[in-house]
Amino acid sequence: MQTKNPIFDDIAEMMTGAAGAMASAGEEMRSVIRSRADRMVMDMDLVSREEFDLVKEMAARALSENEKLREEITTMKKATTSTSKRKKPTAPGPRKTSGVK
Repeated sequence: MQTKNPIFDDIAEMMTGAAGAMASAGEEMRSVIRSRADRMVMDMDLVSREEFDLVKEMAARALSENEKLREEITTMKKATTSTSKRKKPTAPGPRKTSGVK
């Protein structure tokens, strides 16, 4: 059943317009919050994901290199320890005299 009362038509039109305005205001609010959050994050001077991944990869490579060097040092220490045990005694040097010739 339709009414021919213009007051109800005006109220319905006003409510439709208000709903549209509220939706627009909501979108605007989200946009403002997002831009402020982005600005705040940029002010914090955080690293990007790409930079983080790059440094993480560099650290992993450095740890791997350290392990290789540690193993090499251990091998060298073992080699020097085993060769020092097998050394022949050296010949005695010239004897010191008591000054009498």
